[in-house]
Amino acid sequence: MKNKLITAMAFFRLLTFQKTVNYALLACSFQISRLAGRPILWGKPTTLSIEPTTGCNLRCPECPSGLRDFSRPTGMLQEALFQKTIDQAHRHLTWLHLYFQGEPFLNPGFLKMVTYADSKGIFTSTSTNAHYLQQNQVKAVLQSGLKQLIVSMDGITQEIYEKYRVGGRLEKVQSGIKLLLAERKKSGQHFPRVVLQFLVTGQNEHQLPELKHWAEEVQVDELQLKTTQIYDFENGSDLIPSDLGYSRYVPAENGKWRLKKKHEDKCWRMWQGAVSTWDGKVVPCCFDKDAKYVMGELESQSLAAIWSSLPYQNFRKQLLRDRTQIEICRNCTE
Repeated sequence: MKNKLITAMAFFRLLTFQKTVNYALLACSFQISRLAGRPILWGKPTTLSIEPTTGCNLRCPECPSGLRDFSRPTGMLQEALFQKTIDQAHRHLTWLHLYFQGEPFLNPGFLKMVTYADSKGIFTSTSTNAHYLQQNQVKAVLQSGLKQLIVSMDGITQEIYEKYRVGGRLEKVQSGIKLLLAERKKSGQHFPRVVLQFLVTGQNEHQLPELKHWAEEVQVDELQLKTTQIYDFENGSDLIPSDLGYSRYVPAENGKWRLKKKHEDKCWRMWQGAVSTWDGKVVPCCFDKDAKYVMGELESQSLAAIWSSLPYQNFRKQLLRDRTQIEICRNCTE
């Protein structure tokens, strides 16, 4: 509870009157849209995910970065495009997640981008597989202004860890986490808050007690147990845990599998914020990994213009009418 409070306080310190009003307008227009059955949009995006790179050092089986299986162009975010976007959005942006696909630390300018966003009063976070947390990098992370670092660690032994994080070294991940926490303590800093994220699968669910013990011993700030997204879930997978409390899917009557949660024709994410690929394509959310639903391009359009554009409004309209007709929504637990 104390650790979550520290994160919350850091977030609220960065709120301004303008950002608070903007958030309220978005929330109100979302609720009115649900009642009216048509998209009404007041305000500008309060959150944004920006992709530093599509490159990754691992080969995780349910990830297009890991599978090297993108149908869209791959590459690295350039600082000029990033700064241009932040300059447009910083007055209404409350949270920036510098991640979409790939491993952010592979982009040489990644921490410089974090620092730039932090200087503009935006709460910054990222997700990493933590294979690049060596001494020099850790010091740079501590100096960057990053507020939250989510570390994916899906096993507590190398044998189990590498079943999903293919090509990864658990010892390197654990030593990086320990080093960061030790250096943070030595420097007297509170940030970045370290969130240990564990994708619960049928291969690792038996390690949960050991994982919780390790997280407590190392004193990470938060442990998140996350359900795994599976592309071909209808036919089942050994990644689906036997404890369905940790699963997005449940058995269906026909011998297939289905989503546990029923689809509702609503989605707060479409009023809350957007996602940008490394080359500036704005897509509705992180489920659009191949950027099939491009709402606009930041190279030639402003974020504000894209946010209220006809393609975006038509997407929101379809969402309110029938989400099941949108491909990326069919495997979503929102």
